Amino acid sequence: MKHVHPPMAAGRFYPAHRCALATTVDGLLAAAGPPSAGRRPVALIAPHGGYPYSGPIAASAYAQLTPWSAAIRRVVILGPSHFVDFDGATLPAATALRTPLGDVPVGPLDGTYRHDQPHAREHSIEVQLPFLQRVLAPVWTCSPVALGHLGPHRVADLLEGLPASDALVVCSTDLSHYQPHETAQKLDRHTACAIVDRDPDGVGPRDACGRVELRGLLVWARRHDLLIDLLDLRTSGDTSADRSSVVGYGAFAAYTS
Repeated sequence: MKHVHPPMAAGRFYPAHRCALATTVDGLLAAAGPPSAGRRPVALIAPHGGYPYSGPIAASAYAQLTPWSAAIRRVVILGPSHFVDFDGATLPAATALRTPLGDVPVGPLDGTYRHDQPHAREHSIEVQLPFLQRVLAPVWTCSPVALGHLGPHRVADLLEGLPASDALVVCSTDLSHYQPHETAQKLDRHTACAIVDRDPDGVGPRDACGRVELRGLLVWARRHDLLIDLLDLRTSGDTSADRSSVVGYGAFAAYTS
């Protein structure tokens, strides 16, 4: 029996109506421009704020996929749990994830267990789905992994077996939180350098709300000698008028060397 996880962020983080959402995402992708590299990314790092704030930065990541839309059949999204404290890595019990653009089948991932509560109110994974739905060909599955207390090497272990020719990893994280714009820029530049250098120890406790999955991705990238490019680095002060207290956003892509 099909069990669908309903959208929680529709109407808050992104438009709730199908046509408006498709138009918004397509516009963001068009504004991001063509891919910056002639290689297919095996992993992306993208923010998970509301689309008016983080959408242009997220689009910088997802625009890298457009030439390979038919090649990707499996997506693993790693997201933080903002509301529930738990250990390990969880998938929802649902068989599909729903957005206003349709349903995405949920696929298994070794090393995870089923636990609905961390996913019930969580937006960090959901806000990535409309971008993937507009970029990828219709037939793909998603392993939506909410991460609790887990060390970076354990997170990296979840991704073993990847990179595969038809798989993509998405790490959903924002960067610094509620700093003045100039302070956030300085903090986020430091974090961006750590990401490009694949240095998990360079990502401090307050540098990213998705620190658990980000550090794990960097361990995995180092294991497989992936190259990481910075695509975009801005704050909510760049996409809104308020620069007094901002959230940092970064977009990155990882490639096989």
